[in-house]
Amino acid sequence: MLKDPNTRPKSVSHSRIHNFGAGPAVLPLSVVEEVQAALPNLHGSGFGLCEISHRSPTFQAVVDSAMERIRRVLSVPEDYTILFLQGGASLQFYMSALNLLAPGEAADFLVTGGWSQKALKEAKRIGGAAAQWDDSENGFRSVPNDGDYTIRENAVYMHYTSNNTLMGTQFHHLPDSSGKPLILDASSDIAGVQLDVSAHDLIYAGAQKNLGPSGVTLVILSPWALARAQVNSNLNEIPTMLDYSVHASKGSLFNTPNTFGIFVLDCVFKWLEENGGLEGSIARNRAKSALLYGEIDRTNFWVPHANNESRSVMNVTWRCANEALESVFLTESAAAGLGGLKGHRSVGGIRASMYNGCPIESVEALVEFMHGFEARHS
Repeated sequence: MLKDPNTRPKSVSHSRIHNFGAGPAVLPLSVVEEVQAALPNLHGSGFGLCEISHRSPTFQAVVDSAMERIRRVLSVPEDYTILFLQGGASLQFYMSALNLLAPGEAADFLVTGGWSQKALKEAKRIGGAAAQWDDSENGFRSVPNDGDYTIRENAVYMHYTSNNTLMGTQFHHLPDSSGKPLILDASSDIAGVQLDVSAHDLIYAGAQKNLGPSGVTLVILSPWALARAQVNSNLNEIPTMLDYSVHASKGSLFNTPNTFGIFVLDCVFKWLEENGGLEGSIARNRAKSALLYGEIDRTNFWVPHANNESRSVMNVTWRCANEALESVFLTESAAAGLGGLKGHRSVGGIRASMYNGCPIESVEALVEFMHGFEARHS
């Protein structure tokens, strides 16, 4: 069995459940403990983590450390800009289009779930945004292959969502944008799967699934994206707080940022570096998902939602063949210390979110419970 660095020492007593919630999601226990230690006194400054000025040298060191770790772990090119913003991916749906599209310009979208639907809706407020592939009629069970769609010649960029938390589908390849700049919502699989940052012009991700707590949004801009924002700042009369170029010029400190969240994000990237970097994270996530899918596929008692070739390693979605048993499953699993397993209302059933902070021991506990549940209710 692959050793998981987040496995708790047997000597540690705790009351933490096995957390499969879709977000805010489980954090590595060592990160939680590091944050706990910083709450009364951050890095010996005498100021508590939630009390320190964002203009202080102590906090500037936290920002610098987080940005440097992100560059190392994700191999972010030196000429790309890293921002720590607020508002989550939901704000980026609008903010990205506002900064990248001039009036009358078009953008193309691959619609693979509820979040990409929302991203398209917001982009339509700015320009001629359109879906060039949409799996909604199929219940969002798959992602497209190259050749399943055509990108318009006048499109400024193509947008896609790499992992779909609601439906449990995921891209396992870099989608073909026909040479157009690629915009990526990586909120639910960033730092957990392979990612070629240099192949994208804008990447955004809410931190609350793989990177830290809610309230921080990681945004990575190519030189092209930053230049577009600078030009469109006047054309679109972009409000100051929604202007990438303003935040870039101030090093993400234009306004008071989520100081707590940025510190935790730095701790998470430190944890990643200490445990094999991106490749270590990828290996652990593949092992966890293989274990759970193996149990689902072992029997007809369970019915997976996503098509095999599009299955997510982050969010596994399935139902009981006898759907009347699902409420029983959720009640009994909660009593067994397995939390956050209720499927999203748009899909129903069961969902296990296994982000970077989820240890393999939690998946082992889930699989053991599923095996016993089937034996009791078959």
